[in-house]
Amino acid sequence: MNLHNKKATVIGLGVSNTPLIKYLLDNGALVTVRDRRTRDALSEEGKKVIASGIEFIGGEDYLADIDADIIFRTPGLRYDCPELVKAQEKGALLTSEMELFFELCSCHTIAVTGSDGKTTTTTLIYKMLEKAGKRAFVGGNIGAPLLPKLSEMKKDDYAVLELSSFQLHTMKKSPEIAVITNLSPNHLDYHSDMAEYVEAKTNIFTHQKPGDTLVLNAGNEITASLKNKAVKGVRIIHFNGVDGVYEKDAAIYYGDERVVEVKDILLPGRHNVENYMAAIGAVYPIAGRESVAEIAKTFGGVEHRLELVRVKDGVRFYNSSIDSSPSRTKAALSAFGSEKVIVILGGYDKKIPYEPLAEPVIKNARCAVLTGATAPKIRKAIEENENYKSSGLELYDVSDFEEAVKKAASLAEKGEAVVLSPASASFDKFPNFAVRGNTFRDIVRKL
Repeated sequence: MNLHNKKATVIGLGVSNTPLIKYLLDNGALVTVRDRRTRDALSEEGKKVIASGIEFIGGEDYLADIDADIIFRTPGLRYDCPELVKAQEKGALLTSEMELFFELCSCHTIAVTGSDGKTTTTTLIYKMLEKAGKRAFVGGNIGAPLLPKLSEMKKDDYAVLELSSFQLHTMKKSPEIAVITNLSPNHLDYHSDMAEYVEAKTNIFTHQKPGDTLVLNAGNEITASLKNKAVKGVRIIHFNGVDGVYEKDAAIYYGDERVVEVKDILLPGRHNVENYMAAIGAVYPIAGRESVAEIAKTFGGVEHRLELVRVKDGVRFYNSSIDSSPSRTKAALSAFGSEKVIVILGGYDKKIPYEPLAEPVIKNARCAVLTGATAPKIRKAIEENENYKSSGLELYDVSDFEEAVKKAASLAEKGEAVVLSPASASFDKFPNFAVRGNTFRDIVRKL
């Protein structure tokens, strides 16, 4: 991609686009940044970027009259919004920071997507490769942007990427090894329907080549069915079924080889056994048994994912702010087995159904504190479940997040756990799940 003297418009002055802007400037592009925020509302870092010699257009009409040769969209902006369609009709090329990375990356690529478990699976793959002595870089939807690392990457290195449906929606290249952890309703506030959401996810393997690898969850109906869409000649590995990578006799097997004992996996919960199977399916031939087994025994998890924050007066406080869907919360609650917990639920409304959340909450929680925009929907789903009245589950509505955490703490008895597992996104009150999780940690540590 020749960028010299090309008019490049970057939409969104976020974390991933900051190094993109530098890359474009370094390669001679004429850069314009467009952001919904005004100049005064930008962060100090954003203001420094603007001062580096680029044009800035901000405010409500930030997408008006785009004049560009190349447009780099932010992942959260749909490719078919009228302003982008109009710009493409005038000859602009629409792409993204991640698509540019795939165009330029010269090393091996491994990418993970799915509704749940993406970050943990991506991190496990990265750590298994490192433990095996491979040089690996992790990025995409987690970690630092990888564009600045391109010059360091050699052909035998590995770029390990977590990719969201937003990033995949318009991708025209696929990784050598693609993993789909599972699929369930999610981000239906962004996608037109479930079919479009699934279609976006399948883009992770649509452009693979014969000899590449596709890892699919045999235990998830939607994911398992995608094998029929794989490129001819791609090697398909199933996990969480009866062959490929599977659980038998309290161990995970790769084919006929016993790889790791389930009891040795430090991360709690059945969902993390599945995450390990997905990671093993992706890199076991590369990393080997010793590396996989060592990571299982030592990896304590990713922050905001059933992260133990504190034990106070015999009560354990867990931060699982990443749980932005009912299926994630179901998995988190199941990690506690038969133990009843105090769970904090609610947040931004992604227009997804909450009926699937009712049964796991009734089964696994003694009390549920409801907060945020989705609180009424969650209460309705629980109260309409046939098992609610006889369950003894106590429901509490607390609109303020800090007060909701304090209420949960006051309800917990010695030996119990308080779990932030919202089953909702964070955007009603927080910019992202990490800020929500950090806020929870701060409140808990001050109790």
